[in-house]
Amino acid sequence: MGKIVISENVSLDGVVQDPTGEDGLGRGSWFTCVGDGDREAWAKVEFEEAVSATALLMGRRTHAWFVARGWGSRDGAWADRLRALPKYVVSSTALDGPEWTNSTVVKAVEVPELKQEVDGDLVVYGSGLLVHTLAGHDLVDELRLMTYPVVVGAGERLFAETSEVKPMRLVATRTVGESLVLLTYRPA
Repeated sequence: MGKIVISENVSLDGVVQDPTGEDGLGRGSWFTCVGDGDREAWAKVEFEEAVSATALLMGRRTHAWFVARGWGSRDGAWADRLRALPKYVVSSTALDGPEWTNSTVVKAVEVPELKQEVDGDLVVYGSGLLVHTLAGHDLVDELRLMTYPVVVGAGERLFAETSEVKPMRLVATRTVGESLVLLTYRPA
């Protein structure tokens, strides 16, 4: 049985939207508010996560974001690993434009079945709408929050409104570089 792992870059105030400043939130690039050493340490953690993942689960817009930034043709071990992983793209439409190898479109209602079929971590990057859907249906097994030392003040938060309180249990903390903290939670 698979485990759905949400892996997000998040500000202190819970914002996940537009970390690179490319999507028009108007808050600049809060992802680059840390130094080069912190970004290098972040990249190492992200690579380790990709190596341990069994597959990626992502929304259509996040898939398009990765494709537009050349992840399908980049050089290096991290790009090679992401290219090799099966990618399940949750969408009600077909994928547009150039494909990223090993990408398969699935519908949201198929995710519980996919979770049963895949043995290992199904890692979700970005994919805000998908995260809201997964959390709303209690399909999230673990949260990995790379926390940035910045208050963004506006933008989409990690979670949408929920129908009830969803208690979580902190299972790990890890300092990444000098300024970042990776917080890992599981449902209580």
